[in-house]
Amino acid sequence: MDSVNSEPIDEENCERGSMWALDQKLDQPMEEEAGRLKNMYREKKFSSLLVLRLAFQSLGVVYGDLGTSPLYVFYNTFPDGIQDSEDVIGALSMIIYSLTLIPLLKYVFVVLRANDNGQGGTFALYSLLCRHANVNTIPNQHRTDQELTTYSRHIFHEKSFAAKTKRWLEAKVYRSNALLILVLVGTCMVIGDGILTPAISVLSAAGGIKVDHPKMSNGVVVVVAIVILVGLFSMQHYGTDRVGWLFAPIVLLWFLLIGGIGAFNIWKYDHTVLKAFSPVYVYRFLRRGGWSALGGIMLSITGTEALFADLSHFPVLVVQIAFTVIVFPCLLLAYSGQAAYLMKNKDHVYDAFYRSIPGTAVVIVMLVTTFLMILIMLLVWRCHWILVLIFTILSLLVECTYLSSVLLKVDQGGWVPLVIAAAFLIIMYVWHYGTLKRYEFEMHSRVSMAWILGLGPSLGLVQVPGIGLVYTELARGVPHIFSHFITNLPAIHSVVVFVCVKYLPVYTVPQDERFLVKRIGPKSFHMFRCVARYGYKDLHKKDDEFEKMLFDSLFLFVRLESMMEGCSDSDEYSLYGQQTERSADFLLTTNNNDNTFSSNLEPTTSSNDSIIPVKSPSRMRSSGQASSQTEVDEMEFLNSCRDAGVVHILGNTVVRARSDSKLVKKIAINYIYAFLRKICRENSVIFNVPHESLLNVGQVFYV
Repeated sequence: MDSVNSEPIDEENCERGSMWALDQKLDQPMEEEAGRLKNMYREKKFSSLLVLRLAFQSLGVVYGDLGTSPLYVFYNTFPDGIQDSEDVIGALSMIIYSLTLIPLLKYVFVVLRANDNGQGGTFALYSLLCRHANVNTIPNQHRTDQELTTYSRHIFHEKSFAAKTKRWLEAKVYRSNALLILVLVGTCMVIGDGILTPAISVLSAAGGIKVDHPKMSNGVVVVVAIVILVGLFSMQHYGTDRVGWLFAPIVLLWFLLIGGIGAFNIWKYDHTVLKAFSPVYVYRFLRRGGWSALGGIMLSITGTEALFADLSHFPVLVVQIAFTVIVFPCLLLAYSGQAAYLMKNKDHVYDAFYRSIPGTAVVIVMLVTTFLMILIMLLVWRCHWILVLIFTILSLLVECTYLSSVLLKVDQGGWVPLVIAAAFLIIMYVWHYGTLKRYEFEMHSRVSMAWILGLGPSLGLVQVPGIGLVYTELARGVPHIFSHFITNLPAIHSVVVFVCVKYLPVYTVPQDERFLVKRIGPKSFHMFRCVARYGYKDLHKKDDEFEKMLFDSLFLFVRLESMMEGCSDSDEYSLYGQQTERSADFLLTTNNNDNTFSSNLEPTTSSNDSIIPVKSPSRMRSSGQASSQTEVDEMEFLNSCRDAGVVHILGNTVVRARSDSKLVKKIAINYIYAFLRKICRENSVIFNVPHESLLNVGQVFYV
């Protein structure tokens, strides 16, 4: 049985007494509310002219690394010089089939189709898997998530191979953890490669100055490269659209020039290099000892991952057209022309390019994508296992061959991206581990709504005017910070809203579907739960509208509820018993001088803003009139409470390792995770909570 907090089954089978039944009535799940949301998402359609325009614009954003690879591939392939012309043909053949198998066939025609509603990258693949299998390590999934228009998924037949794969993946916890680590490794490798690749490309381009000025020192080249890099990165804040239009003509001209020069060199120097299109020369090259040169050849496909990672900026068709029409043929001509030139000028391999660090993380990212694509093809696309096997064999045959070669060059500079990636991997994993433990603490230390209401008479709670927004990561149950708050400060606001900020495995949540609102208990309680849902591409950016949108959703819910019910729901809750009613009324009914108890649960507001029990409107007027009047009364009450003041109650949770924990765990939790929490923005900053309206509730727990 699905649950928001993924509670264990034994918890549901226990406490079947009256208190358990009451809590289920008080805090209902949100399936009904989720079903009311409109379907707003529609697949965008593009005209032919717009597709061509975007294809042109994508040249300035996506293909920078692939386009500059010809600057340094042959130099890194033959760092000790060219001994035999046959080696040039073999290297060219390896480049041709590497570009054909990896960027063209694997990425452009297969991987790009595995996008998450237009979003690409490792996290997009992971989000698809999380929606089709229960592999999310933070157990906050619920059926209401599937009602989102961006939450696309397939239903498996129980006997299908996809269903068997799903059950195998979900059977053991370590498999979900292994999948998460694989995703983090791929992401960190992209970061490690992305830090170095622009520097390598620009440094190699700047090295061309030494062709006409051979006496120029390398230091001058480095300074020129730094100036260019600073200029390039300073332009990125203008956005993808402007950067694309600025660099698209330059990159297009670059591809046309290197393609045209390549065709000229083939005609002028040696057209026999075209025999490299025969795969026989790949076999001959490897047999002659070319395996050690694969590290340099692999540089010809650096930047391939950007085809998928940058997919969010452009539609799939746009990337496919730009690569197949412009990039791919121009690169083939450029490499073939260089090979033709080197056939006649073997000694010029040093003068053509500037030496660069071998870019090692690239092939690891490709391997991660391959493993994730295997699961995508099985679970999402439900491909036949033979097609999956063919894709796997072809991908691993090329990528594992390159990996075996580049591993030997780790000591020649390939260790740099690996160290960077390892540092980011530690940071990401520790952050995830600490977040998971904090969520588990919240889930296991939560208290039932019925228990909170039952504490009313013993605590002597005082009702204060205003609305209290209690932030929590739980979409059901009362968070520990709230019970901790009312235990130490026995007071409660006239209206209490439990706000759950939830992150889903989708790229975005449409704004009209962002908030789910549900009433907790009868109307006289004035308690609500609001789930604010975000995707991995949604940014908060000090959202000034968060509080306004929350209250708009709350008021809309009250109006819709009155229209759909058409009558009071006091009779529904009359079965809870006299003791529970008195506890609820003690919490939510006050007068100027004393607290009163009543079995009538329908409130109204008086001139002094106190809540006075009155007779049920359903007994005094028709159900339609009662519904309208009840809606007006509650709307007026909510507005008056909002005018009285809104208080944001946030938990300031400190996570510490137990004294008997291992040293590694103490370092990870007490230092690394604590440091990351300290430098990260708090929810009060994310949601732009005014300082005077903020109430932090501190607590410490040990893991």
